[in-house]
Amino acid sequence: MNRARLPADIVLAANRIGPNIRETPLDYSPYLSGLTGANVHLKLENLQYTGSFKLRGAFNKLLLLSPEQRRAGCVAASSGNHGAAVAFAMKKLGVTGVIFVPEKTSQAKIDAIKQAGGDIRFFGTDGLDTETHAREYAVKNNMVYLSPYNDADVVAGQGTIAVELAKQLPKVDAVFVAVGGGGLISGIGVFLKSVNPSVEVVSCQPTASPVMTESVKAGEILDLPSDATLSDGTAGGIEPGAITFEICRDVVSRYVLVSEEQIAHAMREFIDSHHMLLEGAAGVAIAGFLDVADKYKGNNVVIVICGGNISRETLKKVI
Repeated sequence: MNRARLPADIVLAANRIGPNIRETPLDYSPYLSGLTGANVHLKLENLQYTGSFKLRGAFNKLLLLSPEQRRAGCVAASSGNHGAAVAFAMKKLGVTGVIFVPEKTSQAKIDAIKQAGGDIRFFGTDGLDTETHAREYAVKNNMVYLSPYNDADVVAGQGTIAVELAKQLPKVDAVFVAVGGGGLISGIGVFLKSVNPSVEVVSCQPTASPVMTESVKAGEILDLPSDATLSDGTAGGIEPGAITFEICRDVVSRYVLVSEEQIAHAMREFIDSHHMLLEGAAGVAIAGFLDVADKYKGNNVVIVICGGNISRETLKKVI
């Protein structure tokens, strides 16, 4: 991957996918701003089609495929949101494919994939196991594998959020992003750093699944177990050789880990004050900000509300 080209590729991706996605609002949060003394803005990707940011990377990747690749079909692996996004984009573009999900994927996300027209197969209990199987299946069947994060075209698609941010809030001092495989924060971080090198890019992860945080600390991608977490969208391992590891190492300014109690609290605060649903991963980003908010008083802060797909069962646990 040519890292130097990535900001330009993100701009091209924004133009490419624009007709197929929603430019999501950036809402000022009176509640979080008053609570912390920062000027807090929320990038509402929970209002994106399919309910998460993943649609951006899916459309960018699929639109870049050759006619031959489209005819061959695609394979994806997902804990839910990537799968729903790929299914939605494939249906709109007339591409067929298979989506593998871990066995414990939430019913809400399974339903979202089905509603989008996806052909679902179950494999494994950890996201990394599912990804490995899906990639092998794609090779065996001469299909295209659509990685949820380990692909420069997918990273560029997710980075289109930052193109919108640069227009919506010209001066961003810090952005807080939930991290699993790192595709979202990689795209956002690379583009925002190209516009303003002093912006702080903050990675937020649950203590139950801190794989990227611990890997960057160790200087290599680690194979670590993940415990149950409200943030199922960020849970699981990172593929060996993932391009996002080096990007995170280079562009992320701060790593914050939060407990399940902090995530649940942040989700309740958001639901009560903004009257919208959010999923656990989005709660991680809010919780991460609240954990270090004293460092950002008077600053323009953006929290990426990365998705809103939450099951009734999980919502009951939270509230």
